[in-house]
Amino acid sequence: MLASTVATVQDNSAHGEDSYLVRDLGDNAFLDVVLDGVTGHGGEEASRSVAEALEAASIASVEDVIAVLEDQNEEFHQVGGGRFLLTTISAALFLGEKLYVISAGDSPAYQIRGDSHQQLAGRIGGLLRGAATKVVGSEQELTLSRVELTVEPGDRLVLASDGITDNLESGQLMEIVRNAATPGEAIAEVKATVDQRLEQGFAPTALGGRFRHDDQTAIFRFFGSS
Repeated sequence: MLASTVATVQDNSAHGEDSYLVRDLGDNAFLDVVLDGVTGHGGEEASRSVAEALEAASIASVEDVIAVLEDQNEEFHQVGGGRFLLTTISAALFLGEKLYVISAGDSPAYQIRGDSHQQLAGRIGGLLRGAATKVVGSEQELTLSRVELTVEPGDRLVLASDGITDNLESGQLMEIVRNAATPGEAIAEVKATVDQRLEQGFAPTALGGRFRHDDQTAIFRFFGSS
């Protein structure tokens, strides 16, 4: 049976619009969620509302997660008309030895296995993975990207907002997480690297060369045998 350990980081000093949720569902099941509210469009309220709804909901299947997101999307769209109450989401549900990643918008998610990794959500080469090019609240009908995969001991899961991934190349992020002994160690190394770039005021040329001031949120989860 799989077990996991988890660590989180959040720095909401830029805009105050990121939210996250780490929820233990029992029997080694969990729900990890990163939300990045859209600046200037009620993002703080939107991201917080989705996190609170997922915290309060009865979650026994991936359909339960999707139902909560659809309900939130309908409410946001009715109030905001697709222009207000907007947020990205990347959610990882581990249930029945399966991992489900549900996403809308550009907040990335990765699975790391050995020397390889795959991106499960978010931007890839400037484009969004799958059909989920809209965020929660932007369209009357919510379009979600959904990935189902297996997990093995040694796998590592990364969820992050773009305040981290816009200032740290994906290859370097994967290397830090891969080489860390614990998720807490990985979080500390990532935060130290991003903070150093903030002090210096630049990011690598591949990321545009200038540091992007944004909220920073991440959840790192390491899988092992129980």
